[in-house]
Amino acid sequence: LRNAIQLIKVSGVAAVKLEGGKTRVPQIKAIIEAGIPVMGHLGFTPQSVNALGGFKIQGRGDSASVLREDAMALAEAGVFAIVFEMVPADLAAAISKEVDVPTIGIGAGSGTDGQILVWTDFAGLTGAKPRTFVKQYADLNTVLLEATRQYVADVRTSSFPGQEHSFGS
Repeated sequence: LRNAIQLIKVSGVAAVKLEGGKTRVPQIKAIIEAGIPVMGHLGFTPQSVNALGGFKIQGRGDSASVLREDAMALAEAGVFAIVFEMVPADLAAAISKEVDVPTIGIGAGSGTDGQILVWTDFAGLTGAKPRTFVKQYADLNTVLLEATRQYVADVRTSSFPGQEHSFGS
C-alpha cells in the first residue's frame, strides 16, 4: 500500500498493475480502499520470471483451474481489468466471458477484450528473435544499427559535422 501511494504521488499515474492471483487479494483490497485503481496481471508474470522457470506458457493442464480461480478472485477484489500474459487462447477467452471486468491479452489469443504488445517488441528494437505471440511490424533495430554505422563512418572521415551543420561567426 505504501509503495502504491508513493507511486501515485511521484509518477502521476492513474492506477497500478499488480501481478499475482489469490495471494495478492489482501494487497489489492487495501490499495483499492485507499482510492487507487488496480489492474490485475495473471499468467506469465514478468516480475516472477525466475520463479516460473523462465518464459513459459502458464495455465496449461491442471494449472488452468488455478488461473481461473485467480481471475475470479481478482475480479471479486475489485480490479478494474485483468491482463492475461502467455496463457492458452481458449482459456483466456473462456475466463474473459466469465469475469465481469475487461481482459487484456498479451500472447493470450484474440478472445480477450483488448490486446497489448510491448512497443519495443512490435517495433523490432530488441535485436532478438521475437516471441511466438509477437507480431513485429518494423525492424527498427536494423535501421538504427545502420544509422549508427553511417554516423560513426561520417565522424571518422570528418564528413560530419559539415559546413551545413555548423554555425558561422
